[in-house]
Amino acid sequence: MRPHPFRSLTALVACVAVLACSAPQAQSQRLEHWEVERFVLLPADVRHPEGLAADAASGQLYVGTFDARMPASARNNQLLRYAADGRLLAQRSFGETPLTGLAAAAGKLYVLNFGAGRLQRIALDFDAVTPIEDVARFEALVPAAPAPRRVDNPDGSHDTVVFGAAGFPAINGMVFDRAGNLYVTDSFQGAVYRIAQATHCAPCTVSTLLRDPLLATAGALPFGANGLALNADESVLYINNAGDGRVLRLPLRGGPLAVLAEGLYGADGLQFHDGRLWVVANQIDTVLALDEAGRVRGRAGQFLGIAADGAPEGLLFPASTAVLGDWMFVTNLALPLTARTGDEWEEQVQRWSLSRFRLPGRR
Repeated sequence: MRPHPFRSLTALVACVAVLACSAPQAQSQRLEHWEVERFVLLPADVRHPEGLAADAASGQLYVGTFDARMPASARNNQLLRYAADGRLLAQRSFGETPLTGLAAAAGKLYVLNFGAGRLQRIALDFDAVTPIEDVARFEALVPAAPAPRRVDNPDGSHDTVVFGAAGFPAINGMVFDRAGNLYVTDSFQGAVYRIAQATHCAPCTVSTLLRDPLLATAGALPFGANGLALNADESVLYINNAGDGRVLRLPLRGGPLAVLAEGLYGADGLQFHDGRLWVVANQIDTVLALDEAGRVRGRAGQFLGIAADGAPEGLLFPASTAVLGDWMFVTNLALPLTARTGDEWEEQVQRWSLSRFRLPGRR
């Protein structure tokens, strides 16, 4: 018997309706973008802000400079303390030794003194004469360079990258866990160090947590392992490799170091905040927000030129971030790198600055 045409049409429409309801619905997945604004100009004689930290209890920001000019006698490295409204509260001179990572922990400010190869600490409410305490010293590793790295190519061949190092401990990024243990990167020797109970010891013992070819670089930007961050439950340590433009992932409860994301040229400062990894990409003048799968979900800032007062507009060679209240703050390191004159905007900077942008969902 032939089916009744009306009944067949009804069945067909019902079937299409069921399939339409069960099919996945396309949704817009737009990247977020946040505009940056200038926060403060540094004092006229202070340049190259690199390290940045915040203390939520006092509502203060801390800035360390990476002034590596030659001759060394021309340098003016400073540790600066700012109020949340941008008032400069204090400066402490570090003279010829450039500073990198900063972190506030257990009532003290911890400073990676790159030039001296030391971890130091100082009172959070420091002034111009507050004593600086040595906490740990970093030494040359043996061998100075990590093992060669094998790179497999699409055509079936492979390259071998052999790294060189002169034994200079290039301490750069750091992060504390909630127990007071400290992790520190070494950009030249391809290492991550661990200092147990760093908030309670002096002098402290430095142990090498990891050495790996993925922590070194042969890139044009000569810094390998750089920024560090821990995920929410502190089971994973994330590590930036600036020269390779990568974020690496190290499970702390066992498992190999692996690449999480790449193509982030100049991956410098790093922090985990509100479920996102905030990566400062210093060679593309932006801050990127990644999810824990390594996908870029948003970006903040861009370089817009040099203002009439000689400071960058937007971001220029940003280096570090810190969160205070509703804002993420960013240092504009603006450091010329090449030997050639006239090829970098950083050469035109006359005043150095901090920028900021409002965090997603904050008003």
